[in-house]
Amino acid sequence: MSISGLFILDLKGNVVISRNYRGDVDMSCIEKFMPLLVEKEDEGTASPVLVHQGISYTYIKYMNVYLVTISKKNTNVILVLSALYKIVEVFCEYFKTLEEEAVRDNFVIIYELFDEMLDFGYPQTTESKILQEFITQQSNRLESVRPPMAVTNAVSWRSEGIKYRKNEVFLDVIESVNMLANAQGTVLRSEIVGSIRFRVVLSGMPELRLGLNDKVFFQQSGASSRRGNGGKGVELEDIKFHQCVRLSRFDSERTISFIPPDGEFELMSYRLTTQVKPLIWVEAAVERHAHSRVEYMVKAKSQFKRQSVANHVEVIIPVPSDVSAPKFKTGAGTAKYVPELNAIVWSIRSFPGGREYIMRSSFMLPSIGSEEVEGRPPINVKFEIPYYTTSGLQVRYLKIIEKSGYQALPWVRYVTQNGDYQLRMT
Repeated sequence: MSISGLFILDLKGNVVISRNYRGDVDMSCIEKFMPLLVEKEDEGTASPVLVHQGISYTYIKYMNVYLVTISKKNTNVILVLSALYKIVEVFCEYFKTLEEEAVRDNFVIIYELFDEMLDFGYPQTTESKILQEFITQQSNRLESVRPPMAVTNAVSWRSEGIKYRKNEVFLDVIESVNMLANAQGTVLRSEIVGSIRFRVVLSGMPELRLGLNDKVFFQQSGASSRRGNGGKGVELEDIKFHQCVRLSRFDSERTISFIPPDGEFELMSYRLTTQVKPLIWVEAAVERHAHSRVEYMVKAKSQFKRQSVANHVEVIIPVPSDVSAPKFKTGAGTAKYVPELNAIVWSIRSFPGGREYIMRSSFMLPSIGSEEVEGRPPINVKFEIPYYTTSGLQVRYLKIIEKSGYQALPWVRYVTQNGDYQLRMT
C-alpha cells in the first residue's frame, strides 16, 4: 500500500493543505475530485473510491473537511481508509477536533505529522502518544528534539523506560446490543457489537497474554466437552485487533499475545450476529379519548438474570407533537415530557432482573379531531448492565510477563449496554 499524495479539502473542494509523497502524479488532478464526486452522488453511485483517467481517489469526510489520497498504483483500499481514519484520530488528539479552521491554524504541526505518519506514501508511526513525545504544539521552540526510541523500535507504540510505583492492568469487556423488535415481541434484527478495552499501568516492556472462551480454541483443543464454567464457546465475527497483537500466534494458538501501549487503548472489537432475547421489554398501550386527551400505559420488564441489575435505564416513548398538560404516575423512577424529542422519558436509576414496572401518563390533545398520522416512531431504550455479557464471552486468563518479574494486578470488568435498541409500538 502506498499513496502518491494526501489532501485536506474544504466542502467546496478547495485545497486547504496537501503533501506530495512520491512525485509520480500531477497534484493538480485533485481539481477533478469534487466534480467527479458530485456527479457520482447525483447518479446515486458514490463510493469511497473514485477512479478517473487511471488515478484512484480514496477519501473520507469528517466534519467540514474531506481527506483525499491519490495514487496510480493498485493500492489496498482498506489499508488506505484505515490510515485516513488513524490520521483523523491523531489530529483530534492534537487539536480536540478536526475542522477547516483547526487545519488552517495548525499548518506547521500538520506538515510535521504528515512527514512522521507516512514515509514515501507508506504508513509509519501512527500512535498519537508516541508522536506527542517529539511533535509538540509549542512550535516556536528552536532546540533540537530527539525522537523517542519507540520510533525506531519494532514496538513503535510503546516507549522504553516507563516506570510505575504500582503495576496494574484494567480490562473492560463492553458489549452493545443492537435490536429491532415488533410490537408482538418478535425480534426482527439483533446483533452484539463488542469491544475489549485496556488501561495499562505497567513498568518496562511487559508482554500480556489474554485467553477468551473462543469457540475455535475449544474446537482445536477439545476443551469444550471438559470445561464446566466458561465451557461454552463464543463464535466471534469481524474481529479487529490493535496493531500490537501478534496475529500469527492468534491464528495458530488462538492466544492474544501483545506488548501493550501505555495508558488507555482498544485491544480488539468484534461482532456477533445472533438471536438475542430483549433484555428490557417495553409494551405501550395508547388510549385516545375523542376531542380531549390521550392516555399511555407503559409496561417495562427486565428479562435478564435476577442477580443482575440494569443502571441508568431510560425508556423513550414517542408522543404526538401537539400534546400539552402532561400528567404521570410511575411505579418506579421518574417520568417527564421532553418537547424537543416529542417524547416521554421514563428514567429508572436501578432496574433489577426479573422485575416489571408500570408507568401511566395522560396528555391534553387540542387537535384530537385531526387525522391521525400513519405509523409511530419506535420506543428507544437505554441501559447499562454491569458484570454481565449478552454473548457469554469470558476472560479465561490474563498473564503479565516482564523480565524484572514484578507482580501486577489484573482487574476485569464486564458491561452490557444498549446500542441501537428499538421496540415498535402497536
